[in-house]
Amino acid sequence: MTRIRAGILGATGTVGQRLIQVLDDHPWFEVAALAASDHSAGKPYGEAAHWQLEAPLPERLAGLRVDACRPGLDCDFVLSGLPSAIAAEVEIEFARAGYPVVSNASTHRMDGDVPLIVPEVNAAHVEAVEAQRRRIGGRGFVVTNPNCSVIGLVIPLAAIDRAFGLEAVHVVTMQALSGAGYPGVASLDINDNVLPDIGGGEEAAKIESEPLKILGRWTGDRFDDRAFPISAMTHRVDVRDGHLEACSVTLKTPASPDAVEESLRGFTSDIDALDLPSAPRPAILVEGRADRPQPRLDRDRSGGMAVTVGPVSRCPVLGFRFRVLSHNTLRGAAGAALLNAELLYRRGWIG
Repeated sequence: MTRIRAGILGATGTVGQRLIQVLDDHPWFEVAALAASDHSAGKPYGEAAHWQLEAPLPERLAGLRVDACRPGLDCDFVLSGLPSAIAAEVEIEFARAGYPVVSNASTHRMDGDVPLIVPEVNAAHVEAVEAQRRRIGGRGFVVTNPNCSVIGLVIPLAAIDRAFGLEAVHVVTMQALSGAGYPGVASLDINDNVLPDIGGGEEAAKIESEPLKILGRWTGDRFDDRAFPISAMTHRVDVRDGHLEACSVTLKTPASPDAVEESLRGFTSDIDALDLPSAPRPAILVEGRADRPQPRLDRDRSGGMAVTVGPVSRCPVLGFRFRVLSHNTLRGAAGAALLNAELLYRRGWIG
């Protein structure tokens, strides 16, 4: 097949580098354009980017000239790893110019007609693209993936909600250093330490709001979000990759820990039949050992795209508790955007 040409916005950053990695040898897509700041524009990518990944930079892309982040890129769609402040304007410019934009940035996630997609959970929300196109004009659009901690959390929440209904969620995150980007957190701040309240409360606010949109429904002209309370406390820890979350939930329907675990093991989704190359099978890995999951041991399972959930036990306050681990720069960022692009391609919105 003729592969679909992808452009990467913010290609020199942490998420941009991960996007290059996950697109290398992709069966459907190929990197055709790399775009970054005006400081990097015009340079070969190998010179403009400070490559941070253990996997080598694909040789074909090292000499590719970096373009400015402006419409006119020679590609069929763009994957955005831009910082949110820049993405606010640039992504809409690309959408108005006719590009499908698959974004990792937080800027447009909660917009009234922008899908916030985790394909295993709410693939049907892509239908909001039609309303968005009417608003901005033309054939372009923006589709977003959630916050890196939300992606790991919302997949098991969806499984449990489907089986028993959710009434309340409390979550405490232990988030990896790579989530802060490069150069990230100063070593004297994080060594022998834990940093609470990431982003001055902004991170917690995303965790408390984004799942409600994802678990809601698109009515044809607006999103009808869920209304149960989510309480989040966030922490940065001295781990390179892998966000660990301690979660407690209250259910609408009585259940046992074994029944809750079975709902996680048996989780299926509408994309199972689409054969998306990046989709983990299964999406949820259930760990029965009390000392798992652990970032170093479990973050790379299923290519870093599955969510690992620790054993479910009784919580004397809310009902049930468990731990969730996800790879924040793969499942939580670049891999999430790529999986959304694969869904859009299968559904005919790209290509």
